[in-house]
Amino acid sequence: MLTQRRLLSILLAVGSIIIFITVLTVFHDSVGLRAHVTHLDDIKKLFGQKQDHNNNSTDTSSLNLETVEFVDHSPNRDPFEVPVSEPEGVLYRAEDVDKRVPATFISLVRNSELEELLESIAQLEAVFNSKFNYPWTFFNDKEFTEEFKEKVQAATSSNCTFVKIAPEDWEEPEWIDRKKAQKLGQKMREDDDVQHANEQSYKRMCRWNSGKFYNHPELDKYHYYWRVEPKTSYFCDIDYDVFAYMDTNDKDYGFVINLYDSPQSVGTLWPTAKEFFQKHPDYVHDNNALQWVIQENRPYHHKLANGYSTCHFWSNFEVGRLDFFRSQAYRDYFDYLDQKGGFFYERWGDAPVHSVALAMMTDKSRIHWFRDIGYHHAPYFNCPRSDKCRGCVPGKFSGPSLGQENCLQEWLKVAGTA
Repeated sequence: MLTQRRLLSILLAVGSIIIFITVLTVFHDSVGLRAHVTHLDDIKKLFGQKQDHNNNSTDTSSLNLETVEFVDHSPNRDPFEVPVSEPEGVLYRAEDVDKRVPATFISLVRNSELEELLESIAQLEAVFNSKFNYPWTFFNDKEFTEEFKEKVQAATSSNCTFVKIAPEDWEEPEWIDRKKAQKLGQKMREDDDVQHANEQSYKRMCRWNSGKFYNHPELDKYHYYWRVEPKTSYFCDIDYDVFAYMDTNDKDYGFVINLYDSPQSVGTLWPTAKEFFQKHPDYVHDNNALQWVIQENRPYHHKLANGYSTCHFWSNFEVGRLDFFRSQAYRDYFDYLDQKGGFFYERWGDAPVHSVALAMMTDKSRIHWFRDIGYHHAPYFNCPRSDKCRGCVPGKFSGPSLGQENCLQEWLKVAGTA
């Protein structure tokens, strides 16, 4: 009897094994589980995790770019009502020659803009550079005329360099359908009244300022740049070295004006950027400014821009650390955007492209509002309450019809006044 019981037990065990193997085989066929089930991608499949096709082992499902814990670091008083002179931190003066840093002014400009540019140079030299003597670097997609070079050099005692941009850095990349871009641009201009949407040269400028300028060999020797454009005004004396301030105080970027953009011009920018950051969650800084990027203070903008507030640093004035833009993270970001075609099929500007990258990829404390620098580029102002300023009404932003375009308050909620 004992032998029969053992035999029965053995038969039951064998049957169980056969059933188990059969179930496993069916499961194998149904989910496509390969023999090497210990492979990382197979394990991710089995447990419903996303595969990583970019050699990045981070589980992207944990990266939330849709919501954020709201913070409000707004100052107790309107910052334009508070007298201001210079930023806190270590400051160096004109006599601190040994503290100069490798830096240059840069300007992307046409020959036809000479007179307007000369006005900008004269003002910036008067309030700042006559004391610090930083060089100027001018870029153009055409050859600069001799008249242009002679008059610009006469406007400053600093060294001037004039650069013609190579066609391969300026023109549309090979994957862009130019006829499609022209058609979409014209439609955007006519249907949505998006400025410059049908201007090929404007879109090329935005792309170059977004992802090409920092690669030019003429800038290799510099660590910082200050962007200058024609038709700009400077109202306040600047008696400290702005570039040395950026370097000594670990700043990546400085701005004066913070705006909302035309939502129709950037309809797919944030969805594309989100795709990128989901693929590279390690590029997103823990102390980022996502709140500023996705806040819904203007619901119409937020809806048309597919979750993007459209807030951006107005880049006709910007002081930047070139190594931020030269980083692998930013290069990957730009290349990803560039392949999607939005610089030409929409009208992605360099300002929102820079701004989204900065907000997501650097510590927000490394972004500085130069509240003490009085500035105007029509139709917007940055006018501090300071005895160093002349000809600028403190607190003025624009005419009354454009007040809603100011996004500075949303930035202050996120970052305070630092």
